[in-house]
Amino acid sequence: MQWLERWKDKQIIKVVSGVRRCGKSTLFEIYKNKLLKSGVKKEQIISINFEDFAFENLTQAKALYEYITPLLLNDEMNYIFLDEIQHCKNFEKAVDSLFIKNIYIFYKYAIYGYLYAIVKLRPGEIQMLPLSFKEFNLGLDEQYGNLSLKEKFNLYVNYGSFPFITKYNNFTDDSKDYLQGIFDTILNKDIARRLNIADTVSLENVTKFLLHSIGNKISPTKIANTLKSAGKSVDQKTVDKYIKGLVDSMLIYEAGIYNIKGKQFLSTQSKYYVVDVGMRNALVKSSESDIGHILENIVYLELKRRYKNVYVGEIDSGEVDFVSVNDNKYEYYQVSATTLDENTLKRELAPFGKIKDNYPKYLLTLDDVFSNADYNGVQKINVLEWLLK
Repeated sequence: MQWLERWKDKQIIKVVSGVRRCGKSTLFEIYKNKLLKSGVKKEQIISINFEDFAFENLTQAKALYEYITPLLLNDEMNYIFLDEIQHCKNFEKAVDSLFIKNIYIFYKYAIYGYLYAIVKLRPGEIQMLPLSFKEFNLGLDEQYGNLSLKEKFNLYVNYGSFPFITKYNNFTDDSKDYLQGIFDTILNKDIARRLNIADTVSLENVTKFLLHSIGNKISPTKIANTLKSAGKSVDQKTVDKYIKGLVDSMLIYEAGIYNIKGKQFLSTQSKYYVVDVGMRNALVKSSESDIGHILENIVYLELKRRYKNVYVGEIDSGEVDFVSVNDNKYEYYQVSATTLDENTLKRELAPFGKIKDNYPKYLLTLDDVFSNADYNGVQKINVLEWLLK
């Protein structure tokens, strides 16, 4: 909302992107109501949802343009909201023509790659994620004020962060059916249909491999070889295509490798994180040993909310879980379920000792004791407290 307000009266197309069901349409409705309360007339707002059958005939750019043009008010600002615009073929032609008429245009989509197709339109973009733990926690407080912070976090991990789950307090196996439905829609509509993928079984195999492997360095070649050895043959080029589709759909996020000492990006391998750990739990079997990677996944998403650029750090033979790089300022993060064991603590702190700058360094854990310790400038913080900041 703050981002939309900042750009409200500026001649730039406002783009809201994010995975399906993360709350983009709700954001639009809230914002439209805010415009009406500020004095904007109902006739100044034009809304089209391309997943509504009522607008089935507007899936071509010319039809969209011809539909909107007669509705425009002369000598008044017009606000156009286009929901799931990726369903309109060559939509950028219609949007570009409307843009030059000094009209404010807002649109959202569930396919990140579409942004590159319309970069000439000078869009401003904000990416939405499902609920942060802070937002999730506030929602639970309205219904379950007596739950402890750890109990709330367990619900967050087990059932996920999609707003629907919290809105209806649906912390049952029904929520897994809901998450499975989102997953199936993304794979079949946002990826397979758009990329003309007929072998959806292979697509699902690659996806579940990535879900199993969150927080691990992997490459398309490694995935292809592993699946082939398991009797699920798929070549490296196809895996690469599938990964791009998953990242474009914002179901999976790719964290590139950043060499801290050389201040350069490495392209050999990446780490991948899922947009919602509850969805991961609904789709693949988890174990107690996964808690470290699950926690790492949650921290990565939170860093993405707070900072534009988040990478996996590499220094000499060591690794820092995350590096945020913004305006040539850095922050370094290590994530561990616990560091009460002395050897684990030494292992997590070791990479920090190789970093020669004085930018902030954080060790995030679930530990209740020694949760605010300082190790030669490295601040240890309880991760739940950090998530609520």
